[in-house]
Amino acid sequence: MIGALPKSLLIDGIEYDIRSDFRDVLKIVVAFSDPELGDGEKVYICLRILYPGFDDMPQEQYEAAFRAAIEFIDNGQKDDGRPSPRVMDWEQDETLVFPAINKVAGYETRSCDYLHWWTFIGYYMEISEGVYSSVLNLRMKRAKGKKLEKWEQEYWRSNKRICVLKPKLTEAEKEARDKLNALLD
Repeated sequence: MIGALPKSLLIDGIEYDIRSDFRDVLKIVVAFSDPELGDGEKVYICLRILYPGFDDMPQEQYEAAFRAAIEFIDNGQKDDGRPSPRVMDWEQDETLVFPAINKVAGYETRSCDYLHWWTFIGYYMEISEGVYSSVLNLRMKRAKGKKLEKWEQEYWRSNKRICVLKPKLTEAEKEARDKLNALLD
């Protein structure tokens, strides 16, 4: 139905309730970007978090359940398969994203008891002027190889802490980086 916010997904003709609150979906999204987790672990985490009835789901439905989960997380849109450049990180950008979403929503979204993921992501998509949109626009320009204007270059230099996306490193990579830095000091 047009305008309905799904609280269940149809998997092989069986309706499964889902956890549709934005906080649950953000846990999944964060797991997807964790370099310490393998693909199988990410799928398991997604299914375990999204479907409260996961323990009762037959294993042969896992693949269809995961596809349905991804479509739900992608706001009901089917993935076009084209990779897009990484220009945001929910964890790193948390202090920028939530004030921008709250401005659109008109209230503190983190303090409400429940907010459907699609409503939350709708607020996200309507973010306009502000610090987060400025940072995101600069990241997108750089990702596309476009030259930054002089004021944008200055903004980037002055705000590197929030503009530069930090790479997601495994513990082994962090240890190797720290050893290298120790040798260089």
